[in-house]
Amino acid sequence: QLQLAESGGGLVEPGGSLRLSCAASGDNWDYFAIGWFRQAPGKEREAVAAISSSDYETKYTDSVKGRCSISGDIAKSTVYLQMNSLKPEDTAVYYCAAVPKRRFSDWQFSSVYNYWGQGTQVTVSS
Repeated sequence: QLQLAESGGGLVEPGGSLRLSCAASGDNWDYFAIGWFRQAPGKEREAVAAISSSDYETKYTDSVKGRCSISGDIAKSTVYLQMNSLKPEDTAVYYCAAVPKRRFSDWQFSSVYNYWGQGTQVTVSS
């Protein structure tokens, strides 16, 4: 079992920045890749970024490339999502999730993830 807990969400003005954290506990998260997803009201959950804990390979969806950076700290069992130049359309509940590293190539598909956090709200508004 792996438990995930997100933090760092909040209200930010357009153009601002936030850093989300995903703290893992329980099973050895080194066996997993960690992905960030978001879900806006009335929309489907979409993948944002992912990182493999073994080689720190990263993936990003096109809409956040150049604005977001995912990183990991094995010692703290924590994955971060730094989001810059935020836009109102980034408003959503952000979730982190864990997938076995062998499925990392499928990082964009929420169905392959075994464990999910409870989510943290990000609101971008003036």
